[in-house]
Amino acid sequence: MGFLDYIADVCYVPPRSDSKKFKKRKQLQTVEIKIKMDCEGCVRRVRKSVEGMKGVTQVEVEPKQNKLTVIGYVDPGKVLRRVRHRTGKVCDFWPYVPYDIVDHPYAPGAYDKKAPPGYVRNVFQDPQTSALARASSTEVKYTTAFSDDNPYACTVM
Repeated sequence: MGFLDYIADVCYVPPRSDSKKFKKRKQLQTVEIKIKMDCEGCVRRVRKSVEGMKGVTQVEVEPKQNKLTVIGYVDPGKVLRRVRHRTGKVCDFWPYVPYDIVDHPYAPGAYDKKAPPGYVRNVFQDPQTSALARASSTEVKYTTAFSDDNPYACTVM
């Protein structure tokens, strides 16, 4: 072992685990928030409330659907609190999912008349509607007995 290796071992300082350098980075998230917007001033206020937030890379506002989409390295809870605080409006996480994602067949209680076109209530996050949206095995049997995909599957004939 040489003199320089000996000095390097003596002077070695291990990195601290609580150092800010080694802090875990947040993952890229898409946060969707439902917030009522009546005019262009509301849209501008909602957009400005999150544009300056650390970690935000993209902000989309859809006033017709009352929807705010924030993409970035952010915490969803912090984004929701900031929008509530800065705008003074009632807001919540976006409660709808695209129509194609939810299992079929639907129960009537799973539909939401307030949902935008092409969306239904998110039955994965809403426990009250999840019981209504899931079909029992007998319901599945009756709905698949008369299938357009397989016309010879009719068990009544």
